[in-house]
Amino acid sequence: MLAAKIFLDRDLLRPDYIPDELPHRGPQILRLVKVLAPALKDARPSNIFIYGVPGTGKTAVTKYTLKRLNMEGEGKGISLKIAFVNCKHDDTDYRVLAELCEQIGGRIPFTGLSSAEVYRRFVKIANSSSGTIFVVLDEVDSLIKKAGDEVLYKLTRVNNQLKDTRISIIGITNDLKFTEYLDPRVRSSLGEEELVFPPYNASELEDILRDRSNRAFANLVLRPEVVKLCAALAAKDHGDARRALDLLRVSGELAERDGDISVAEEHVRKAQKEIERDRVVEVVRTMPLHSKLLILSLNAIQRRSPSGGTTGEIYEVYTQITKEFGVDALTQRRVGDLVNELDMLGIANARVVSKGRYGRTKVVSLSISYRNLQDATADDARMAAYVHK
Repeated sequence: MLAAKIFLDRDLLRPDYIPDELPHRGPQILRLVKVLAPALKDARPSNIFIYGVPGTGKTAVTKYTLKRLNMEGEGKGISLKIAFVNCKHDDTDYRVLAELCEQIGGRIPFTGLSSAEVYRRFVKIANSSSGTIFVVLDEVDSLIKKAGDEVLYKLTRVNNQLKDTRISIIGITNDLKFTEYLDPRVRSSLGEEELVFPPYNASELEDILRDRSNRAFANLVLRPEVVKLCAALAAKDHGDARRALDLLRVSGELAERDGDISVAEEHVRKAQKEIERDRVVEVVRTMPLHSKLLILSLNAIQRRSPSGGTTGEIYEVYTQITKEFGVDALTQRRVGDLVNELDMLGIANARVVSKGRYGRTKVVSLSISYRNLQDATADDARMAAYVHK
C-alpha cells in the first residue's frame, strides 16, 4: 500500500520563501516604501533601521518591498541594485565588504587583501555605475558585537566618495538595544529612520499558516486542530512566524516519515520537542569559546550538585577548566556577564537565594539536557570528552 502524499510543496513553509502577499504587515510595508521611494526619483533614500524580535517578518518585508521597488524602477528605466548580506554568516569587515562587492558585480578573493583594499574596490565598483544601491545588513548586531562598527562607519560616509551612485543602508536587527553598541558618530549617520515590527498574535499567525498550508499540503491532510495549535504555540514564543512555519513543516515531515495519512496534534507535539532540541544544540554549538567553557563548568557542578552552584563556585571550576584547555580565564565580572547571557538565552537558570543573616547569593544551574550538551559538543573531541568527566 502506497503512503499518503502529505506535501504538495514543502518549500512554501520555509522561512526564506517570500510569498506574493504578506498578511498583517501592510503598515510596515507602506512605511518602508515611503522611506525608500525617493530612489525612484533619482534621490538618495534615508538610511533605515528595522527592529523586532525574531520571526516578525523584518527580512521578508524588506525583500518583498525591495523587489517591488526594483520592478517599478525597471519600468521607469531607473537603475536600482540590491546587495543583501546576512551578518550572522558574514561577520567580519572583510567578509561583509567582499560580499557587497560580489553582489554589485565585483570579484574579491576569499582572503589575501586588507579590509581597506576591499573597501577601496567596493567604492570603485559602485562608482562604475549610476543609480541607487540598497545595502541590506541583516542581523547587523552580530557583526557589530564581533567586529565593531568600523565598516558601518565607512558605509555611512561612502556617499561622499561617489559620483552618480547613491547608497542607502537598511539595517535589520533582533536587538532592540542595538544602537547602544555604536559609536555616536555612526549612530547619528545611520539611524535616520527607524521601523519597529510588533510580534504577531495567535490569530495573525493562524492566517499566515492557513494561507501557506492551503498550497503546501495535499488536500484534506491537515487535521482541523493542527494550524490553530501551531499558531498558539508560536504566539507564546514572542509571536514568531518562523517558528510557526517550522512547527507546521516538521509536523508534516514527521507524519510523512511515520507513513501516516494525516497530520495531527500528536505530530505537532513531537515537532515542538524536536525543534527545541535542535535550536538549543545550534545555539550552544555556535557560542564563543569562553561561553562553552562556562557551560562545561555548570555541567561539572550540576553532576555533583543538581541544584547548581554559586557564582563563586562556578568561577573556581571555570578557571580550572580554562587551565586544562590552555587559555587565559576571563575576569569574574566578565564571567558574571556571560552567566546573565546564558540565563537570557534559556541555557542556564540564575536565581537569587536568601542565606538568612548571611545575605543573598546567586545560584546558577544548567537548563539544557545532558543529551543536548552531548550533541552540541560532538564536533569538538576535547569538549565532548569533558562533558563525560
